[in-house]
Amino acid sequence: MSVVPPVVPSVVPVTAAPAFRGRIGCDVRSGHYPVPHRYRLHLAPADPRCLGVAVTHALLGLDDTLPLSVLPAVPDTPDGGYGVLRPLYEASAHLYRGPAAAPVLSDGWTGRIVSTHVPDILRDLALRFRGEGPELLPADREDEIRAVADLCARSVHAAAQRAGALGLDETAAHHDPLAVLFAALGSLERRLARGPYVLGDTLTAADVAVWVTLVELDTVHRWHLDAAAMERVAAHPALWTYAARLAARPAFARHLDIDALLDRHRAHCRGREAAGAAMRIVDWTAARA
Repeated sequence: MSVVPPVVPSVVPVTAAPAFRGRIGCDVRSGHYPVPHRYRLHLAPADPRCLGVAVTHALLGLDDTLPLSVLPAVPDTPDGGYGVLRPLYEASAHLYRGPAAAPVLSDGWTGRIVSTHVPDILRDLALRFRGEGPELLPADREDEIRAVADLCARSVHAAAQRAGALGLDETAAHHDPLAVLFAALGSLERRLARGPYVLGDTLTAADVAVWVTLVELDTVHRWHLDAAAMERVAAHPALWTYAARLAARPAFARHLDIDALLDRHRAHCRGREAAGAAMRIVDWTAARA
């Protein structure tokens, strides 16, 4: 009797644990304070976590203030890191043995890492290096923005990954990850039916989180969801029209490389391809044009 191998979940590339949690202060009394050209971002935009940071950097117009080093889609060391980042990690932690992974916010004055923790990096970009860019993190909306980011992480990304790994269908019990996914997409759909952005009339960090999540859902997670599930995912017209509209904006389009996203995914994925792989909801290439 032949044994059918279990479906193995998509393997996410190894990333650096948030061991480096330095913050950018507001003035010279802090060890790290905002000075033009002092810091550098090291990002692999093919990694969705890095893509959100890259979009934020572009929206804030920080090219001249905070230089950006773009890394290849696929890490070049066996542990899922980048050789070019190894000196920064070793200078920042004695006998560091983990992967030298992106993202990294480094300090050119000390030659060390400030942070590898995405939420902290995003917050410091928005609050300490805003420049002439939009107010992505208004103080009176922070709780809402945090809730939307959590919804994206737990109820869209994690649920889609789990659903693809288990091969479940929408007839399963209420705790089925597909049910969680559809409920989250429905919540976002209702928000966007009321205004052009997730929180209403103004673009915020919540839109960056949602947009990156939708890109990942339509380019990576779809490989492991069946056709019926992807039809349900696509049945949110306001949400996907919004995703295409943002993809046409230079700050969002600049670092969006679908081929690179897929190359990174294929380099690490051990999951089984499902019928939904043939369906793409947004023509991301056309949206960027």
